[in-house]
Amino acid sequence: MPYKHKSRPLLACEIIHDLPGRIRIGCRAVGYLPSVSDEIKLRLENIRFIESVSVNILTANLLIFYNPRQAMSEEIRQIVETTIASFSIIAFKEERRERSQVTVNERRLQEESISEMLIRVLTTTATLLYVWIRGSKPLAKSFLSRFLTLPAMSSIGLSIPIFKSGLQALKSHRRPNADTLSATAILFSLLAKRGVSALTIIWLADIAELLTAYSMDRTRRAIREMLSVGEEFVWKVKKDGSLVKVELTDIKPDDLIAVHTGEKISVDGIVHEGTASVDQSSLTGEFFPVRKNTSDEVFAGTVVKSGNIAVRAQNVGDQTAIARVIHMVEEASYRKASIQGFADRFSAQFIPVNFLLSFLVYLFTGSITRALNMLIIDYSCGVRLSTATAFSSALGTAARNGILIKGSNYLEMLAGSDTLIFDKTGTITEGKPQVGSIVPADSSISKRELLEMTAAAEETSTHPMAAAILHEMVSKGWRIPTHGKIDVLVGKGVKTTLERKTVRVGNRRFMEENNIDLTAVQPEVSKIVKKGENLIYVALGRKLIGIMGIKDTLRENMKKGLNRLRMQGIDDIILLTGDVEQQAEIIAGRMAMDRYEAEMLPEDKAEVVLRLQSKGVRVAMVGDGINDAPALAYADIGVAMGSRRTDIAMEAADITITGDNPLMIPAAIKLSQKTMDIVKQNFAAAIGINSIGLLLASLGILPVFWSAVLHNATTIAVVLNSSRLLFHKIDGVEKYD
Repeated sequence: MPYKHKSRPLLACEIIHDLPGRIRIGCRAVGYLPSVSDEIKLRLENIRFIESVSVNILTANLLIFYNPRQAMSEEIRQIVETTIASFSIIAFKEERRERSQVTVNERRLQEESISEMLIRVLTTTATLLYVWIRGSKPLAKSFLSRFLTLPAMSSIGLSIPIFKSGLQALKSHRRPNADTLSATAILFSLLAKRGVSALTIIWLADIAELLTAYSMDRTRRAIREMLSVGEEFVWKVKKDGSLVKVELTDIKPDDLIAVHTGEKISVDGIVHEGTASVDQSSLTGEFFPVRKNTSDEVFAGTVVKSGNIAVRAQNVGDQTAIARVIHMVEEASYRKASIQGFADRFSAQFIPVNFLLSFLVYLFTGSITRALNMLIIDYSCGVRLSTATAFSSALGTAARNGILIKGSNYLEMLAGSDTLIFDKTGTITEGKPQVGSIVPADSSISKRELLEMTAAAEETSTHPMAAAILHEMVSKGWRIPTHGKIDVLVGKGVKTTLERKTVRVGNRRFMEENNIDLTAVQPEVSKIVKKGENLIYVALGRKLIGIMGIKDTLRENMKKGLNRLRMQGIDDIILLTGDVEQQAEIIAGRMAMDRYEAEMLPEDKAEVVLRLQSKGVRVAMVGDGINDAPALAYADIGVAMGSRRTDIAMEAADITITGDNPLMIPAAIKLSQKTMDIVKQNFAAAIGINSIGLLLASLGILPVFWSAVLHNATTIAVVLNSSRLLFHKIDGVEKYD
């Protein structure tokens, strides 16, 4: 049995026992992660002050030996908790993705290139034109003569892949597929001396498959063109400082490359020398170019608009961020929506019915022609190809506009979502906070001293509020005072030592847990909250020395985006935030949200998602940070949005919006709803028209040739209807492109 501790959340870790340099940490989640235990061990052992790690799945704990001079036990616990959380979230999401995939034994369109398909269609077209103009006579007068006409021989040659696929399905899975039906129809057409009909069946079917394959190929090419690194050769800087032009594939980590104005950066790395203005819109969605100086991070696929830089390569080839995004989107076509699975199952289950109808029609009418029509007209091609084309086209359109969807199943679920949860910082707001109010608790301390002490505690933090405080220090030209080691308490605050006294910076809960009296600043607290600023308490020792207000601007177009969501059927919009209740209430009121929950830890957000799902609600969650990752993973649809989103948020999410435009959220939902509408239209058309065709053919009204035309023309029509999604316009994008 895994280690249990009912009072502790699944992802929380606690110290079981602690000796200098040796610590045992318990975490319930470890018991459920046997497949990644070696990766957890390796990740932790790569940390400089951790010497060795032993993971015990049975007891759900880790035994860690570390250097006590470089780290404290609480720091080790926090590192372990963060590591376990990241692996738990990703493992959970991958398990859901595996369960959502549906596999069907059908010939894959990708097995033939577009050029090969086009040659087949042109060959068939030329043959049919020749036969219709000149006619066709058998080469001999015998039973074999029916196979020796030009259309018959062409049909046999062109249908070899169809016969192989149809026979393979019978041999391996003991049930027919769409190719089995097509092969039988072609064979019986030839036996009935209807070589032109057989060739027509192949011709129209090839046109439908060519259109489907074209839409898929266009989607893949568009994604690669949008995200590709683009440079085949780069300038490598040699040890003597000279430049040599080499192939990108020859670049290895730690190599130094030079990038000039107008060139794409081809690796993920650090600016070693120089300054440049870099356009990162293809990866982050940022509209304006970003200034990059020495020691700044740059990414493959971004463009140097002006300036020259030397970049020290860190990730190259398939390891770059852009390559991971490309891989993620390309994999999406293999994650099928449940309606695609239904289409495939419907097609597969109805194929034996075609054989039965053919037998019954022949039994009652004695007409081989009518029986043959039952094999020519089927539902499989139209339903299957049009559904695949619709989802492929939608995924490509979304990707071209900066919406990266990891599978057709997520597009389908997004269309059916009725509840949307938003994180606040970096999602509702811009995530670029600035220092607003600075209020010392009494006259013995100045605003400068209060800001300096706060900056000392926040110096190593990556939280947006910490960035605002440090930016304020830099802008004023003040120095951060010398301080001790900084401890981060997730969801509460930070602390450090300054002149042997402890400085605590954080929220009300953090102060109350340390028995710090807050009554002296209550009047000022109300004023700061009414301004819509986030509140930070600062204490020195056991005494409150002041409060600060951090203001964060609401995203432009966020209110407009929420209004559009209402119009699209989202009837419950919820705000979840770690901020204080007063701040959450102000934001929820301004945005006209249905409700909010404040002062939430990451596991609290995930719990809200699970509670809603237990009521049968389909939940979509929008966030951008590591605090949102558990909720993004547990939600039916997780959406990571914004240029500041974290890697773990991208991993946990099902949909990534690369830019900061809130209008992209309703745009994605509109695209998903339009996709489902088109799929339903295609189902109705394919089933309705083919059913009428079967009825007319069984009554002898519809000849074999026109049965083939009706069936395949319907298939082409629904595929073309699906292809409309390639040209779907994403609302609001023109303002940001």
